[in-house]
Amino acid sequence: MKRRSSSLDRVTLDLSAPPRPLVISMGDPAGIGPEVTAKAWQALRQGPTPFCVLGDPALYGAVPTQVVTEVSQSVAVFAQALPILQGFQAPGVVVGQPNSTHAGVILTAIERGVDLVLSGQALGLVTAPIAKSVLMAAGFSHPGHTEFLGALLSTTPFEQTRGPVMMLAVEGLRVVPVTIHCALSEVPKRLTQEAIIHAARVTAEALVRDLSLMKPRLVVSALNPHAGEDGAFGDEEGRVIAPAVTALQAMGLHVRGPLPADSLFHGEARATFDAAICMYHDQALIPLKALDFWGGVNATLGLPIIRTSPDHGTGFDIAGHNIARPESMIAAIQMAATLAQGRMQS
Repeated sequence: MKRRSSSLDRVTLDLSAPPRPLVISMGDPAGIGPEVTAKAWQALRQGPTPFCVLGDPALYGAVPTQVVTEVSQSVAVFAQALPILQGFQAPGVVVGQPNSTHAGVILTAIERGVDLVLSGQALGLVTAPIAKSVLMAAGFSHPGHTEFLGALLSTTPFEQTRGPVMMLAVEGLRVVPVTIHCALSEVPKRLTQEAIIHAARVTAEALVRDLSLMKPRLVVSALNPHAGEDGAFGDEEGRVIAPAVTALQAMGLHVRGPLPADSLFHGEARATFDAAICMYHDQALIPLKALDFWGGVNATLGLPIIRTSPDHGTGFDIAGHNIARPESMIAAIQMAATLAQGRMQS
């Protein structure tokens, strides 16, 4: 699928140019982000996708590091040392003890990462975990990373349906929750045809553009047991979800549903779709984490940049003990590279 020429071409990468690194924002400096980033570098240092950290060099002392003044310098040093872009000191860090005074540098690293990708200096952004409470104590007004990135990029040109939409992925399963961080009792109130249609459209367009799935197959889960049993267990299927599916089909998308969630995620069922649009957080996350608890990736769809993140939190309780597992960060880095390559070739 070829894109029309526009001002967004400034983020289109030249395949003949030297390799560009990914950038990784530091996340909360008191959490496990620096540890899993260092371990990911150890695992990937001989691989094809270099990355550069936007963080404080003092936090990554378990591995050799190299401070760079330009992201492009990361490529040359990556095999020997973890590249760290200068300018992101976080004074007074006590590992395992969150501190709202670090909010400024945490957010600056995210904003700088966005700028580096938009300018074409970096392939994509991988964000290490943040603690929302730490940022909110300093006046942060967004529910999380996803919404903050959506706000930062709200005026940037983008030729597809704009997100942000959160997709979680492991090998063999991609899920997109329509409602995310809210009480379960709030889900029926927030579940609208428009919200389902938007999540499905953004997902389908991203699968085409970034993963080259030319006709992605989507399934839409039901909300209630047995898909409502013809209204006996709830009317959201007939009143909200089914009309949304019909509308999506009329748009030419390959969509089925609403389907009972309890029979949607076994092996044979998963082979029939490329992504599942789920009605609420745990409906999407429980099957994903049952399949691969350590390797999940959070990818933000519908943005003019590539952004992924490990699917875990800051881990303050285990930070500093060298026991944090890096699989999710490694997978997030690898997925960001895959998505970036797909977007370059679209």
